[in-house]
Amino acid sequence: MNTQITTLINEASATMTSSVEHLEKGLKAMRAGKASPQMLAGVKVDYYGTLTPIEQVGNVNTPTANQIVIQPWDKGSIPAINKAILDANLGFTPKVEADLLRITLPPLTEDRRKELVKSVKSEGENAKVSVRNIRRNILDKVKKTKDSKENPATEDEIKQAEKEIQDLTDKFIKNIDSVLAEKEKELMTI
Repeated sequence: MNTQITTLINEASATMTSSVEHLEKGLKAMRAGKASPQMLAGVKVDYYGTLTPIEQVGNVNTPTANQIVIQPWDKGSIPAINKAILDANLGFTPKVEADLLRITLPPLTEDRRKELVKSVKSEGENAKVSVRNIRRNILDKVKKTKDSKENPATEDEIKQAEKEIQDLTDKFIKNIDSVLAEKEKELMTI
């Protein structure tokens, strides 16, 4: 097969993989009844005038399945961390204890679980759109290889590449569907 086309197919695979990884990372932050340090991943603390990720201002861990504990390295930053968590509007309130913050997660209601499932489906649809856009862009580039001055692609090579790219797209869409099904199951399990 034409080297340009092979390179484009590899590029499609790599960018589709990163789309799925982005989806998985986003879904980890969604609360499913179990506490996880990733739930605070997007929180930025005003740490001496600089917005700093929460994991860089203290130790974030989960001593029990429904608690997150933040132990700041600088005890004076506790109010700033508390404010950052409240401003992030994550659906829970930290409790300040001496030199740490403790977040106890309330159990999810049925309505909240359904809202989270809708949100998961929306994120999944965005990932699918991303994969389809990658397919479209790569197919456009493959078609242009026919007009290449060096090593132009033949019609058969282009047809073969289109089929491979479609197969790749189908594989990643199925992968996204399985990630979504797993997260839905996790959210709906009490």
